[in-house]
Amino acid sequence: MIETMTRSTSSKSAKSSRLTHLDAANRPAMVDVGDKAVSRREAVAEASVTLPTEVARALADSGHRTKKGPVFDTAVIAGVMAAKRTHELIPFCHPLPLDGVKIEIEARGAKLLITCRVSVEHRTGVEMEALTGASVAALTVYDMCKALSHNITIGPVRLMAKSGGRRNFTRRKVSR
Repeated sequence: MIETMTRSTSSKSAKSSRLTHLDAANRPAMVDVGDKAVSRREAVAEASVTLPTEVARALADSGHRTKKGPVFDTAVIAGVMAAKRTHELIPFCHPLPLDGVKIEIEARGAKLLITCRVSVEHRTGVEMEALTGASVAALTVYDMCKALSHNITIGPVRLMAKSGGRRNFTRRKVSR
């Protein structure tokens, strides 16, 4: 699903509608955030993991443990570690001194909902860190459960909200 925004055609809007990681010659470039104001930035992302019914039942019966160890605890640790290292994975992300990363995993029958909340006081946002944390937590669940089944689905992974920058964003939740 692609979401679009309508923008006016003023010169300021035209400048803001171009891709920010391309320079005037359309070459990749990291955005210079030096002139931006420091503010509180927060982002929330979520990832869904759908397990086969028998895997979901086995996890629930075992206290969410496999032979590899505690699935949810390990996924939380991996998600936090990934959020902190996003700049090493995504080429144009700035290294950020994150103030907080919180991963929550909610089991809803055969579906797991992984939520990653990230915050920082800085000149640039943390949506990539939130998306990375949620994604890696989901991948960790897959890794820890693949001995039970490879029929595990990850997705969607999506930004749910961001605040503190030039544009705030909140996704409308769809009833599940």
